[in-house]
This record gives sequence, C-alpha cells and structure tokens, in this order.
Amino acid sequence: MKRVWRFSSDAKRVHLLLFQFQFNGFSKPETVSSFTSAPSRGFTRSTGVSDLPTLFTAKACTKPKKDLINKVKILSNELLRESSDPVRIRSILDDNFDALNRRYADGSVFTKLMKQLDSKPFLALQVFNWRRKISSFENPMDAYEYSKGIRAAGRSGDIEFAVELFKEAASKGIKTTSTYNALMSVYMVNGLADSCQVLFCDLKRDSTCDPTIVTYNIIIAVYANLMLVDHMEATLREIQKLDIAMNISTYNNLITGYLTACMWDDVEKVFQMLKSIPVEPNMKTYMLMLRGYAISGNLEKMEEIYSLISHHVNENEFSLIRCMICAYCKSSEANRLEKIEALMKFIPEKEYRPWLNVLLIKFYAKEDWLEKMDNAINEAFEHGTSITTQSILRCIVATYFRCNAIEKLDCFVRRAEISGWTICRSLYHCKLVMYASQRPLIEMHNVLQEMENVKLACTKKTLWIMYKAYMTHGQTSMVLKTLGQMFKHGHQVPLDAFPS
Repeated sequence: MKRVWRFSSDAKRVHLLLFQFQFNGFSKPETVSSFTSAPSRGFTRSTGVSDLPTLFTAKACTKPKKDLINKVKILSNELLRESSDPVRIRSILDDNFDALNRRYADGSVFTKLMKQLDSKPFLALQVFNWRRKISSFENPMDAYEYSKGIRAAGRSGDIEFAVELFKEAASKGIKTTSTYNALMSVYMVNGLADSCQVLFCDLKRDSTCDPTIVTYNIIIAVYANLMLVDHMEATLREIQKLDIAMNISTYNNLITGYLTACMWDDVEKVFQMLKSIPVEPNMKTYMLMLRGYAISGNLEKMEEIYSLISHHVNENEFSLIRCMICAYCKSSEANRLEKIEALMKFIPEKEYRPWLNVLLIKFYAKEDWLEKMDNAINEAFEHGTSITTQSILRCIVATYFRCNAIEKLDCFVRRAEISGWTICRSLYHCKLVMYASQRPLIEMHNVLQEMENVKLACTKKTLWIMYKAYMTHGQTSMVLKTLGQMFKHGHQVPLDAFPS
C-alpha cells in the first residue's frame, strides 16, 4: 500500500527553497538571517523571497490561535466547575462547542479541549461521549479523536469501553497506529502486560499500520515495570535494526527498567549516552536519576542532580524528597542531620507518611539525638502511628538509657501503652535498671505491677535485675525473696548468692 504524504504550506515552502538552491548548483543553502533576531531597517540580501508571505501572515495567524486557546480554556474551566453534573456538562457543550466549532472549522476545538482535560479522565470521557453522539456523516470522528477517547476510558478504569472504542474505530476504517498505541497504553497503565504484548504483535502483523517509536516506548515501559530486562533490551535492538529514531521517552523508559532492577551501572550508562547524542534529558530524566542515586546511596551525584532541579522537586516532588531523606538516614555523612532537617521543611503536613516518621525516630535514636527523637515520637502519637517492630522500640529505650532520661522514658512507656504500640519487656527492664540507680526501690517494685497490667510475666532477666538492685542496696530480705522466685521458676541462681 502506497503512502500519501501531505505537506503543510511551510513544508512546501522549505522544499521549494531547497530545490531552488540545488538547481542553482549549491549543495547547502546560505544561512538565512532571522527577521526577529537582529534589528534592521530593511531586508537583507539573505532574506529569501519565499519567506515574504510568512512576514505578513505571522501576526495574523498568531492571534486566532491564541484566541482559540483562550476560548477553549474558558470552556474547560466551566466544565471542571460542573464536573459532578452530567446534565449540566451536556448543556454547556451544546451551548458553546458548536459555536466554537463553526468558527474554527478545522476540527482543532475538540482536540484542544480534550488536551485541556487530560488530568480529568472521567470528565474527558463525558466530553468524548458527547462528541461521539453528535458525530455525523458530515462531521465524522477521526482516528485522533478515537485515540483520545480510548485513553480517557483507560485512565478512568473502563477497559472494556476502551476496547469497544478501538473496535468501533476499526469498523469505520480508521484503525491506525495511533489507535493501537492508545489501547496499548490503556493496557500498560492498568497492568495488563499480556494484553499489551498481544496487541503489539497484532500491530506488527497489520499491513495497514506500522509501529512507531511511541509503540516501542509503550512496550519498553511494560517490560521495565516487570523488570524483564532481557525483553527490554531485545526491543531496543529491534528499534535499532529498524532504524527508528529514539526520543527521550525511550531513554527514560530504559532508565526506569534498569532502576527498577537495581542495575545501577546500566542506569548510568544510559544517562551518559544522552550526553553524546542530540536527544536532551528532560525533567523526568533528572527525576529518575535523582531517585536512582538516592536509592543506590550515591550522595555526591544525588546532590549534583538535585542542584539542577531543586526548585521543581521542592515544590512538586515530595516522594523524591522522602527518598533523599532515606538516603541521608542510611549514610554516615557528617552533616546529614542538617540536610535532613532542611529537606523536611519542604514536606507539607498533608504529605505525612508513617513510615518516614518511624524511620526518623530510628535514625535519631541511633545517633542519640534525644530531643529530635522525642519530637518525632510526639508526631507519631499525634498522627496515630504505631510502632510494632521491637528492634525500633529497643533503639528508643537504649537512647533514653544512654541519655539518662528516666522521666522521658516513663512518659513514653505510658503513652505507648495507651496508644496501642507493641509493648516489649525491654521497656520495663530499662525502667527497672534506671529506677534501681536513681529512685527509691519501692518505685522499682512498682514496675513489676506495670508489667502484670500489660500481661508480661517476669523472666530470668527481670529477676536478675531485681536481685542485683537489692544486693547493691543491702536489702537482704528482698534478695532472699528474689532468690526464692528464681528457684520457683527453675532459673539459674547467681553464684555469689551463697558465698562459700
């Protein structure tokens, strides 16, 4: 099947200009000075005759385009305000869309409106269904419109409707690579990797359509999410064999695949490759690299990337900030505390994450930063976060012990009991030891009652702590009583209990 190419007016003009130069014997056209880049009182000799129409029509074309964008923006805002009322949405479209469509008869109104509603797939799908119902022989829907509808259905979670639209487009003879790509992206977004791969094979067998780089980007993304690195690399070799130009999405998907598989050397290799080719990294590339360096603990390169995109990350990418905080918590960098505190300021209250709160509690505890640990613990109590891991509880207790903060420990234990945290004996054993050295022994004895209240029985370690405390204070009767408890429960008796 022969392909018919349609050249725009600009493309024709460039084509004619190049033909003119070749006809005159030039292998390369002279550099044409930009009309807007340098001030001039007249036309220079380098200004081509074919450029003259552009000089007179540039402003005339720009105004209608801006006018269309503004009117579509107003319409989309009105639809967003009434998004919960389907009847009102239809009324707004009936009242406004037809007038716009008649004024801009090139069909760009619906295209721009759907683009404005990309972030609201449910609303975009309602707009698409309205357009689908009013379509007619004189005003038929094209493949691009079906592609937008398929994507909107998929992002709304209605996969069956997306498939129905794909088949409907095929039945109307407008099945194209773009409709294939749209349904493939639906399968990808909804985790249907097998269906996506089957459709990809169908596309390659379809004599009327050819896969594009968008198609290959989708299938690479599927393999990347599944950590199927071999399949991903095989697809890359197929792209190179077909000599299809790769774009930044291709490289980003490759980086994602290697990052997901923790193949740091390959992540770095793809990133360095971008520096030697015309394709420029975009914001997504830098964010992927920032995440990769953070997870792998490469703080130097993490900070280098962060310095390039810090403004965007600080305002929009709170997950990346949390990822960087994790990297600092795992590091041994001297000023990591200051850097963690600086990053924490960018995370708003609504972005609170229990796991990060617990991680910071553990981090502060290991470093014996008592005040900061206490603040993090208070935050956990306020948000109803419970710690159930005994190793973290032991870290907390050990910090209170090393900092000799018996009042804070006592307060923490009471609040942990009330808040339903996992209670372990280490909490009470630490209280026993600290009370024995700082408080009257009657208070130490009260700790045993606390253990009974939470249904924790005395163990060998509990009795040994009490035995040592009574021995140190010379309370013989309590020493004998404790020894009796050891005999009763079959525990080993201290050798110094009965000197020879």
